[in-house]
Amino acid sequence: MYVRKIFLILLFAIGQSSFAQTCCSGGVPLSNNLGLPNEGKKTVVIGVTYDYNNLNTLNAGSATLDDDSRLRITNSVLLNMNYALTDKFSIEGLFSWVNQTRTITQFGNESLTETSGIGDAVFLLKYTIDSVLGNRSVLNIGIGGKAPFGRSDLASEEGVQLTADLQPGSGAWDLIGWLSIAKNMGFRPSAALSASFTYRLTGANDSYLDNTSVYEFGNVLQGNLGYADQLFFFNTIFMPGLIFKYRKAFEDQVDTFDLPNTGGQWVFIRPELGVQLTPRLVLNARVEIPLYSEVVGTQLTPTVRFTSGLSYKFPSKQMNPLN
Repeated sequence: MYVRKIFLILLFAIGQSSFAQTCCSGGVPLSNNLGLPNEGKKTVVIGVTYDYNNLNTLNAGSATLDDDSRLRITNSVLLNMNYALTDKFSIEGLFSWVNQTRTITQFGNESLTETSGIGDAVFLLKYTIDSVLGNRSVLNIGIGGKAPFGRSDLASEEGVQLTADLQPGSGAWDLIGWLSIAKNMGFRPSAALSASFTYRLTGANDSYLDNTSVYEFGNVLQGNLGYADQLFFFNTIFMPGLIFKYRKAFEDQVDTFDLPNTGGQWVFIRPELGVQLTPRLVLNARVEIPLYSEVVGTQLTPTVRFTSGLSYKFPSKQMNPLN
């Protein structure tokens, strides 16, 4: 058994060194898109988001290598739904569909691997506390989990099961803790400072590689600090914002052994803009650009990320006209 584990680790190490693919920052952006607001008892908020993640930067530690022969692209479509049980308690669900491509160009030859399918889902129970930092402040606390809705056993055309980072799903249940806090600024009531934190405690996929191994993605810590404002132009409310994001992913494991070329930490800057098209409909767009990255070993790391979506609020009277 011990020899088999060592063999698997060596096999993965060779594969990861050859392809330099990250298991940490190329997957479905579930944690990145949590946090629909509680708009009051029996109110429903629905959001639909498209997320494009381009990984074309090859890093060794914190150094960027002069190599653009590897390209990883993840396209995700996300559906958020938040239902307010009361003015304090709400339930949020996040569902995903994902398309992933990996392109390797060497010696004039191009190798393309592509997968598509339903991804994993997240469910959160959230609690809202007002006036934690004085007037016009709000604290939200959430706890929940990620459910393995997506497949984790897709195979190549040759019938070989693909590695975990190319699967739509993780094949594991995760525990998620989430916290956000926002405070309106006294000098400008339309402006707000905000911070959010997410921690994902990952579970293990016991049926990895046709039930021959156990795979566990590394735990993930993520924090955001931002400033947002509201401006009124052309009879429309615009909501610009600027977010700084820190993300740390611990190393993945195969049969309890750390997997080479996984794990790392990143700092991103994220300009974003919301447009209130109607009192109930909001358009959101943001661009995420890496400022710093330090990976374990050699990995592809994010080059640019673009996200755009719509959110719509169904007020309680509309949902239940008898109220």
